[in-house]
Amino acid sequence: MPRDPNDKRDVIVEIRGGAGGDEAALFAADLFRMYTRYAERHRWSTEVIDAHETGIGGLKEVVFEIRGRGAYSRLKYESGVHRVQRVPSTEANGRIHTSTATVAVLPEVDDVQIAINPDDIRMDVFRSSGAGGQNVQKNSTAIRLTHLPSGIVVTCQDERSQLKNRNKAMAVLRARLYDIEQSKRNSSIESTRRSQVGSGDRSEKIRTYNFPQDRVTDHRIGFTAHHLEGLLDGELESLVDALADDDRQRSEDEGFRDPTE
Repeated sequence: MPRDPNDKRDVIVEIRGGAGGDEAALFAADLFRMYTRYAERHRWSTEVIDAHETGIGGLKEVVFEIRGRGAYSRLKYESGVHRVQRVPSTEANGRIHTSTATVAVLPEVDDVQIAINPDDIRMDVFRSSGAGGQNVQKNSTAIRLTHLPSGIVVTCQDERSQLKNRNKAMAVLRARLYDIEQSKRNSSIESTRRSQVGSGDRSEKIRTYNFPQDRVTDHRIGFTAHHLEGLLDGELESLVDALADDDRQRSEDEGFRDPTE
């Protein structure tokens, strides 16, 4: 079977709080920890590119790199809407709330694969700041890149060097543009292939984390596990294996061939 050419690549992961306000931001922080713990178990390195925190320990948005052999092959199934059902710590009456967060997993690409015209980029430089207004840097090192043709905006303020922030922002921009091109390409593939695991449709609810029942369910393959705490601590191997096996089996059953080849 044809192997995904991106499987060996490093990844850029974007997590954003969705419906649910502060609880969604707290869930986004939980997912960020889950993926960083999973990366630690594989001895992969992680590096934050940009993060927007809330005052109670949540994350409105976080963009980070995971570098390691086969990172994309293991994490590419995580793109989509993740849903959590639990009693928030701020809920006095013990009612269960449902919140969501979106995850995007993008393979990191190089200049050769995505050619970007420098004239198409507007760069703004500003001072970066830490959570709650702390650790404000006196120098303007934070970078905001705007890709004029697509309207994509990328911000990076994690590094103290303007050059390093620009390089990181460019890496994210390339990954997003590559993702758009891949989506266009995938739209030409037959619907049976697009509907299978790994399609990366981030509008689709892919998984539910139910705290009262200590249950995690992946809706794409009907996978259910009852060790939610362990999964959120990065013990994702059994779930990722099940997703990869289902993807492989579907490909074999359908005798999939890429019509663009």
